Amino acid sequence: MAIDSDVFRWPAVDAVAALRRGEISPLELIDAAYERIAATNGSVNSMVTLCPDRARAHAKRLMQQPVAQRGLLCGLPIAIKDLSDVAGVRTTYGSPIFKDHVPTVSDPMVTRLEANGGIVIGMSNTPEFGAGANTFNEVFGETRNPWNTALNAGGSSGGAAVALATGQVWLANGSDLGGSLRTPASFCSVVGLRPSPGRVARNPGEVRFDTMSVEGPMARNVADAALMLDAMVGYDPMDPISLPAPAESFLDAALAGRLPKRVAVTADFGITPVEPATRAVLAAAVEKMRAAGIEVIEGCPDFAGVPTAFQILRALGYATSMRPLMERHRDLLKPDVIWNIEKGLALTAEEVGQAERRRSRLYGDMVAFLREVDVLIAPTACTPPRDISERWVRLVDGVELENYVDWLKIASVITVSSCPSLSLPAGFTADGKPVGLQIIGRPRGEADLLATAKSLESLFGLAGEVPIDPRTL
Repeated sequence: MAIDSDVFRWPAVDAVAALRRGEISPLELIDAAYERIAATNGSVNSMVTLCPDRARAHAKRLMQQPVAQRGLLCGLPIAIKDLSDVAGVRTTYGSPIFKDHVPTVSDPMVTRLEANGGIVIGMSNTPEFGAGANTFNEVFGETRNPWNTALNAGGSSGGAAVALATGQVWLANGSDLGGSLRTPASFCSVVGLRPSPGRVARNPGEVRFDTMSVEGPMARNVADAALMLDAMVGYDPMDPISLPAPAESFLDAALAGRLPKRVAVTADFGITPVEPATRAVLAAAVEKMRAAGIEVIEGCPDFAGVPTAFQILRALGYATSMRPLMERHRDLLKPDVIWNIEKGLALTAEEVGQAERRRSRLYGDMVAFLREVDVLIAPTACTPPRDISERWVRLVDGVELENYVDWLKIASVITVSSCPSLSLPAGFTADGKPVGLQIIGRPRGEADLLATAKSLESLFGLAGEVPIDPRTL
């Protein structure tokens, strides 16, 4: 039986349902994915290393099992960001230092996804070590935005976002320190969820208790993101902060939906410039929410000093985890990474203490604030996508920015809070650039957040806008 030629457009939830019914096989979906990659990747450069033999071998093993034993994803092809090890597959971290690296053991997150029936078909592009919100590196080059290939796709999970938007895969993972999952979701009009620290077990490396960087799902709609999260979660003893899987699935929570009664909105958290075009999309979303009977108030907790705390804690993490690499390979590291490491090495104990105290105070403020509203909503990024040649944003609404992470304040301050945040497509600028909004929930409140986001997704009316063929405007 010939498969639907538009199978690459199917939502992941529908594709998994078809797999369970036996209407399509994992091998057929793998073929469809690789056909779509062949048709679109030359324009966008989102998938950088493919592993067809490994993928098909995994599919054949799955197909020997009863459907009920094939896991939550049941043989669905997925992309893995080129920061997470996949055994037997070239994994470079976007760095010339590791351009020929082929790990023998997979990241715990990858192992869990494969155990849940996800079939890895290849690696999505990332900036070097995930540093920066524009996806380019010296190993594979730059990833372009499919809505307009002259624009950047955001980062550091830009390859994942583009692979989803163009229909190359149905689901992808991303990682997020200061917006690396949310920013590309906004720039490419897909969904990206930064979960609470510990929700998804990670490969902790030498810093097992890190709570700043997390792994999370990326998808074309909220239900698909919830399905991916279900396949990612679970306790792993090697990750000391990892959480057990909840009793109720996140997909069930999302599908139940729940329109919020009261939301808070802020355009800038009082700490960052935001482009007028982005503010206009937020204003239009507010009008839609009010028309639906949602009470919308303007306001947020006090975020003064939080961007400084983020930069200190980020730099501390870089110095802790990457100093040995810099000492061995300084000549092969990009300047932005060296800057972050050296910033961390120069920190004083008092600076670190101040950052930790500021983070603690923000957490308490967010818990109290989110008792009064269902969610807090803000733009995901302070600007729509920019020209691909602009490696980092230096000017926003007339305000000059100091460094390559300064323009990410609007996302990074939520990192400091430890609250889960979902980037939801919300609209387009007058010249057709995607804009996403962060829907920010209570700590460890992913189920409620997904239910709210699913209802807002219906209200905003943008689900199904992707996949698209890459456009040159």
